[in-house]
Amino acid sequence: MASATTEAQKPIPFDTGLLDRLMDEAGLDVIVATSKHNVQYLLGGYRFFFYETMEAIGTSRYLPAFVYRKGEPEQSAYIGCSMETWERDLGRFWPRTLELGTVGSPATAKQVAAHVKRLSNGIRRIGVESAFLPADAEQVLRRDLSNVEIVDAVVPLERLRARKTQQEIGYLREASERVVESMLATFKACKLGMTKHDVAETLRREEVNRGLVFDYCLIAVGDSHNRAPSEQRLAAGDVISLDSGGNHKGYIGDLCRMGIIGGPDSELTELLGFVDEVQLAARNPIRAGAHGGDIIATGEKRVQSSPHRAYTHFMAHGMGLVSHEAPRLMTLPRLSYTGDDGGRPLESGMVISIETTMTHPTRGFVKLEDTVLVTESGCEGLGDTGRGWNIAGR
Repeated sequence: MASATTEAQKPIPFDTGLLDRLMDEAGLDVIVATSKHNVQYLLGGYRFFFYETMEAIGTSRYLPAFVYRKGEPEQSAYIGCSMETWERDLGRFWPRTLELGTVGSPATAKQVAAHVKRLSNGIRRIGVESAFLPADAEQVLRRDLSNVEIVDAVVPLERLRARKTQQEIGYLREASERVVESMLATFKACKLGMTKHDVAETLRREEVNRGLVFDYCLIAVGDSHNRAPSEQRLAAGDVISLDSGGNHKGYIGDLCRMGIIGGPDSELTELLGFVDEVQLAARNPIRAGAHGGDIIATGEKRVQSSPHRAYTHFMAHGMGLVSHEAPRLMTLPRLSYTGDDGGRPLESGMVISIETTMTHPTRGFVKLEDTVLVTESGCEGLGDTGRGWNIAGR
């Protein structure tokens, strides 16, 4: 087992003062992060390459963990696997305490508990990521730390990540721009007779060739509202909706753009024009200090006052390392969260996804999704091109 306490090789990559305040509000003494996205954030961008896409191993799984004690960042620890000694040798980690030993979620939990026990007295409440903590690991924590209360800490960790650094904004800008560039190239490559599978595969290659990790392609064609890739073939006059996520350094570019085989008629021009109108109107309230719920109120008001209200839906949400993260601006039961941040002020550096979706009964699926950065005086669209009708095959 490779356990080490070394001098910190890198500066602490997050705002410890903010995390301490958030932990105070939640009544937490220690936080244990076990999700890939929060471990990456707390380690300053690090993810172990070997388990980047798959965690399963043997009868258990790779489960990295980061332990932070309020007010004592020097007591932080990272728990990983033995192969990560290579990364330690390259100076990837800032915590002084590293536990790089066996793989498996119960083994990780045992190392977490041992580290917490080594800390001084006064620890009474520990926050974990309940949705990202396997049951066998939680059992070990509750057994080995039976004298402390273990509660969920997703909210303070999300609010820690909500305001992006300049580096993170750069990653999100690159991801957004490259996704849109990939979509525009894919529209150009479309040909009559191509299947939805063909189009989705073209988009995947375009994103990968631009250095992105391809996440998904939602694609609707013609008058269908079905957005799964399939054997449906492109025909003359077909509307094409591409909604895709591709990530850069873990940060997600998630946008939607529209194409058409041939050219749009006056009705299609009006429909996408209305969707664009809602999108732009929803940006008007955005600035540091404004309430995030104003975005929702503005978008929904435009939709409800239009003749398209019966088949048009508006949504906005925070994004970054996760496609739906703080600020949470509206309650979405299908995504298992409530709009707890709707009444809180927006902050410069927050990033919002704005999307208006029209499932027209005869013309098909018409949608725009934009990524918008909150600034002190307003907002900035990231990857803000190709928002009109893109002529496919040209």
